[in-house]
Amino acid sequence: MEYAVVAVPAAPVRRKARHQREMVNQLLFGEPVKILKQKNELWVRVRSIHDGYEGWMTVNLLREINEKEAKMGCELVTTGMLNTILINGIKMNIPVGSSLPGLIEGKAKLGAWEYEFAGKFSNRKQLPPNDDQLKQLTGQWMNAPYMWGGRTVFGVDCSGFVQVNYKMMGIDLSRDAWQQAQQGKTVKKLKEAICGDLAFFDDKDEIVHVGILLNTEQIIHASGKVRIDIIDRKGIINSDTQKRTHLLRSIKRYW
Repeated sequence: MEYAVVAVPAAPVRRKARHQREMVNQLLFGEPVKILKQKNELWVRVRSIHDGYEGWMTVNLLREINEKEAKMGCELVTTGMLNTILINGIKMNIPVGSSLPGLIEGKAKLGAWEYEFAGKFSNRKQLPPNDDQLKQLTGQWMNAPYMWGGRTVFGVDCSGFVQVNYKMMGIDLSRDAWQQAQQGKTVKKLKEAICGDLAFFDDKDEIVHVGILLNTEQIIHASGKVRIDIIDRKGIINSDTQKRTHLLRSIKRYW
């Protein structure tokens, strides 16, 4: 198996080839990977096609596809927070932002793998991103718990929250906050920022956090849970405690 696609709602990607090891990422249904190596019959090291992120997965979470299918791209994404899909007649719920590769009139066939989907989806490249779209998408995640490596409403980290919501708007970002900070165009001052800009925060000169600006005074981010807090030129102030929690390093724009 050289290429594969995620065939479960959200697949854990681990730092090492053991279930007890740290989960560094999740891949959502329909996201393709390249198989880099195999360790015994259970574990494979994969590289995500959409962002190049690497880690270890168990093979039972994947279905084999060919190189053309893996690299064809997929602009259709689920828009409901939970969406029902049929695989060989069996129901499965997949999260918002899942990819729907090969879907034509509610059905898809990838290699020997078939599925049906009659739920709500959108073409992420059809509409340019805008303030209303961003606020509607991110608002659905309020109070989702923080989970290192997560990319779903049942557990998400700061950069996963940013990556999935930007994916929904047709913008492909890298996985980790420090990588995302290397993309986009620099906004020099907070007062020049607009809705949708990303703000990055550091600790001893290392980027450790990212959030999405709603305006020049508010930021939505995953910190303990997905929440809206106050931002000023120095960083984030927790809306509940009024204590400063993160120090602002930079602001970037992606559209």
